[in-house]
Amino acid sequence: MDNYDVVVIGGGLTGSALSYELAKQDLRVLLLEKDRISDNATIYSYGGIAYWCGSDDLTIQLCNEGINIHRNLSAELEADNQFQELNLLFTIAPNQDIKEVESAYQQFHIKPQLLDLETTVALEPLLNKNAIAGSLRFPQGHVNPEKTVLAYQQAFLKLGGKIIYEKVIGLLKKDHKITGIKTTKNSYSAEQVIISAGADSRSLLQQLNLNLPVYFSHAQLIKTKPTDIKLKTLIMPATTKRLDIEKQVTQMEKTSLWEKPNDEIQADVVEAGAIQFADGSFCLGQISQIITDINAQIEKQVSENRIREALDKVLPSLASLEGQWHNCQVAFSQGMPFQVGKIKQLEGLSMFSGFTSPFVFVPPLAKYFAEYLTDGKNDIIDRLPDLTKLS
Repeated sequence: MDNYDVVVIGGGLTGSALSYELAKQDLRVLLLEKDRISDNATIYSYGGIAYWCGSDDLTIQLCNEGINIHRNLSAELEADNQFQELNLLFTIAPNQDIKEVESAYQQFHIKPQLLDLETTVALEPLLNKNAIAGSLRFPQGHVNPEKTVLAYQQAFLKLGGKIIYEKVIGLLKKDHKITGIKTTKNSYSAEQVIISAGADSRSLLQQLNLNLPVYFSHAQLIKTKPTDIKLKTLIMPATTKRLDIEKQVTQMEKTSLWEKPNDEIQADVVEAGAIQFADGSFCLGQISQIITDINAQIEKQVSENRIREALDKVLPSLASLEGQWHNCQVAFSQGMPFQVGKIKQLEGLSMFSGFTSPFVFVPPLAKYFAEYLTDGKNDIIDRLPDLTKLS
């Protein structure tokens, strides 16, 4: 059985960035990803770097560090991840109370700029002026998600890291110590196992009778082919409904929903958003559904029609673009915008998952956590809550 210093489970942004930082610490690192074909939440994300979203000293620091890392990341990794800085416009519907909407976003360390209808449409001419009353403008960073993950992975391999495409089906345990992992094909031993498996993190934890606040939603969107239509900004609706439902379904009275998964829709939000990549292709819309069964079947045509209908009101020129519908599971957590740290009940096991706004928080936390695992301490990681909840 192959032996490593660290095995990282999950080859999305979290696992790839962390593996790279661990390899920089001269550790022997194995990164495990279940599928050679890119098919995870990172690949189907917008790639937005929400460095405005810090709301306390810790997250503000991480946001500032996150955007600064991205500004130099292509040079560091020696691969272009198409980083840019652009305007994020949260569109306000005519039936929304503008002052109430503005107030909902005042918690962040960078305050939004309230724009009237004419200024909003001047910034983004593709918007339907009859469907909005104005917008909130935030500064935003943006990368191509797939190119960013590939850049991290290629840099990781150059440092001597190893990537194997096998699905992890369980963790190896002896007494109170995790000694490695088991895949559908092999077993691998390691001094440290780190779960960075997104939505799959929850099932791996449950096998060990661990009840950490990591959950997931079923996200649906459309990816288009390149087009000559030009979108100048990143568009999302000015609503906190998606974050609100995530909070609601993780309250104490709701946690039993996750213990006995089923295919019932617990909450549902459709958002008329859009982002364009350097090749002219788009990610369009997003439906977020809380369904506790990770393998629940989504009605493709119904979902796609809902996304296109929502877009037709706000961005009509994009609503009928040819594209492919996708569904993936997106991890989120409770209490903090990430779950990072050692699981102290089991020696050799750590978490690096459950990220909200991963593109801003993952790069700096990956650096800090790699240092923490190497040195045994780190000022930032030491400030995070202990991962100690057991079922």
